[in-house]
Amino acid sequence: MINFTEKEFIQAKHRLEEAQARSREKERKARTRRLIQEGAVLEKAIPQVRKMSLEQLEDYLCSLIK
Repeated sequence: MINFTEKEFIQAKHRLEEAQARSREKERKARTRRLIQEGAVLEKAIPQVRKMSLEQLEDYLCSLIK
């Protein structure tokens, strides 16, 4: 049988795991939002990118950097 301190330890561990999962989810949502916003800025600045495939877009952006 689990004594009281072991039970408290297990509960604390689960609370920590849940907090970490919430943090990862929050970070993932923030990244998704940032990527969407950056894509919108890119489309606004260079409208022709809307018609490009991802590969074409990558090649185009790399050619601008070179």
